[in-house]
Amino acid sequence: MRINVNNPVLVKEVKLRFRSLKSFTGILFYLIAMSIFVFGYIFVTTAFTGTGFFRPDQSFLLFGLLTFIQLGLILFITPGLTAGSISTEREKQTLNMLLTTSQSSLQIIIGKLSSSIAFLVLMLIAGLPIYSLVFLFGGISPGQLGLIFLFFFLTMVTVGSIGVMFSTIIRKTIVAMIATYGTMIFLAGVTAFFFIITIQVNMIGSGAAVTPAPLAHFWASINPGILVFTLLNPTTEGFVNELTQIEFPIWAGYTIFYVLISASAILISIKKLRVNMKRSK
Repeated sequence: MRINVNNPVLVKEVKLRFRSLKSFTGILFYLIAMSIFVFGYIFVTTAFTGTGFFRPDQSFLLFGLLTFIQLGLILFITPGLTAGSISTEREKQTLNMLLTTSQSSLQIIIGKLSSSIAFLVLMLIAGLPIYSLVFLFGGISPGQLGLIFLFFFLTMVTVGSIGVMFSTIIRKTIVAMIATYGTMIFLAGVTAFFFIITIQVNMIGSGAAVTPAPLAHFWASINPGILVFTLLNPTTEGFVNELTQIEFPIWAGYTIFYVLISASAILISIKKLRVNMKRSK
């Protein structure tokens, strides 16, 4: 069987997204905001020290703040780009025409997802010159930056897959967007709350004895914020392992869980795409 590697859906989506003035205007304001933050932080820090020098520990703090800002933008922007990918086609009554083409469900879903991920990757690449300012002052290694960007990419793919899945199984774009943002709130905020509660319950139940808390370690492993802390400061992982008495690496648990979520969301989207089409007839 001949496999067609060409994906017209991806080509069309990329052209529409990257030819839009609104997309590049958004990137421009994003870079302006980041530049104001970075240079403002450097100016304020050097002004308060009175020496005019920017120390490596201050550079590391700046890098950490930029990383959390990028994470927040990914969790905020990705649902907006992907949660309407299929439902918008349905609302515009163009989904039927798309499904009658020779494109498979896999090509349609991957094309919609990849175009959104490509735009987010462009935003990250565009911000690299601002990120590189921290290397002028030390405190950050290129390997650490590479790990952070790999983490960003995995998070983008997972959030995007969830958004496409909700866009496929939910007919209304606004409802799909709410469901996607609700999932992001759960992963970023509720899991941290569950981690704290589980640790407290485990301490109360065990008394003076130290017992393993696998559920608490699970909540910590799937939380993006906790993973960022462990990547920026490896001693954080040791602290979490000490609390939970589980030595499994947090980054490994995060990778396994998010890869499984991404694959499951994509498979559900592929399976439900044409089912919805049949039901709408």
